[in-house]
Amino acid sequence: MIEYSQVESPRWANAEQTQIMVQVNWDVVGHQQWTCLVPDDNEPHVQALMSEILNGVYGEIGDYIPPTQEHLDALAAEDVRATRAAILLYEVDPIVSNPLRWADMTTEQQNAWASYRTALLNITDQEGFPHNVTWPTKP
Repeated sequence: MIEYSQVESPRWANAEQTQIMVQVNWDVVGHQQWTCLVPDDNEPHVQALMSEILNGVYGEIGDYIPPTQEHLDALAAEDVRATRAAILLYEVDPIVSNPLRWADMTTEQQNAWASYRTALLNITDQEGFPHNVTWPTKP
């Protein structure tokens, strides 16, 4: 079973009080992080922790605090940046950083890939970022 320690600050993660947010130091991760516990997670360590929290082992469960728009914006921006990073890492960089592949391309193809990469890097400058992003078309 996965071990955990330093369980702190349990609070309801939703208004329906069916999910719990809690700071937990999971031994496999090696540091404390916020974790959302849901009742239909069948992992024994999750069920054990949830039971301990519901039984008051770590104090009272705090009230649900709805996210602010600032927090929602930050989460959306994080998602866009993560998607962009994955595209750059797995689709763009293997082409533009490979001298053999790059040399086999025409100048037009190289320019298309360079423009695509630049458009990805500039995605955070788009009006509407992070909720309304227009992704560039891959060459």
